[in-house]
Amino acid sequence: MATFEYKALNASGQRVDGTLAGPTEQAVMIELESRQLTPVAIAERAEARRIVSRISKRKLGESYEQLADLLHAGVPLLRSIRVLANRKSQPKLSAVFRDLGDAVEKGQDLAAAMSERPDVFPPVHVAMVRAGEKGGFLEQALKRLGLLVVGQAELKSKVAGSLVYPSMLLAVGVLVLGVIFAFFVPMMRTQFEGMPGGVPAITRLVLGISDAVTTYGLVTAGAVVAAIIGARFLVRRPGVSEQATRVVLRAPLLGRVLRSYATAQTCQLLGSMLTQGVPMLQSLQVAREGAPNVLLRHAIENATEAVKRGENLAPPLAASGFFDDDVVEMIAVGEAANDLDSVLL
Repeated sequence: MATFEYKALNASGQRVDGTLAGPTEQAVMIELESRQLTPVAIAERAEARRIVSRISKRKLGESYEQLADLLHAGVPLLRSIRVLANRKSQPKLSAVFRDLGDAVEKGQDLAAAMSERPDVFPPVHVAMVRAGEKGGFLEQALKRLGLLVVGQAELKSKVAGSLVYPSMLLAVGVLVLGVIFAFFVPMMRTQFEGMPGGVPAITRLVLGISDAVTTYGLVTAGAVVAAIIGARFLVRRPGVSEQATRVVLRAPLLGRVLRSYATAQTCQLLGSMLTQGVPMLQSLQVAREGAPNVLLRHAIENATEAVKRGENLAPPLAASGFFDDDVVEMIAVGEAANDLDSVLL
């Protein structure tokens, strides 16, 4: 849904300004008329979509923790949201909480208000807050969600930091090869072409790459861009996406890093849900929605079916081949000790 700013007149002729979320401008107009307001001007809030990508996950997680602390101190939910909305140090995130406050003031649940902003709040966050509201432990759910989001941000930062050095090596290697093929190989072309007995196949390949970089540089750049766009289009198809994920996860270094990151993220999410008393099947459903790749989603789906049949969680996870043996063993021990939530965390 988009967010619209409106100016309207109430029954006494006074001007009323505000915001409403709706799929279209017509839907917002109908909603205003149902509130006995006469629309004067309605415009979509363009910045509502632009601020999302620039909101730090760490700051979002800290906001969840701060909201939980305010609730623990006895501050009502709406007042707590308004406090976060009035922060001057984080204007982008404050604008999001202003929208939440407006929705809650109109009678919406917090989870329902969050679901109207999928650009900011992922479905996993909404599901955890909804479980907390329905179960009467919203404060604990927000606290656990904040710890989870901050922990995931720290984990992502560690992974990114570990990949800085390999990325620098790769960039330097590409730059060096570009200089070699663009400048040094053309300088020695006459020597290669004058070799007795013809030019070897490997030398012709080197000269061909040099021509692609220099003489046909624009064509080569266009072909590379087209290949990248085509690959991204193909990866979106279910069958191709699964195969591409398998190839990436089998890469010598990167595959293990990505698989370990996905495993840690899923275990933290599932453990957080179980800690709050959310049933296993519902927790698995939320974990499936938050899975970062298709192979992990399939593994959780199979585990869900096994749990429905009364089986333990560890065997189907082991059969998926996605989880390392030591992780599966820890999960099995946690199930046997009836301490699965702590083990997952």
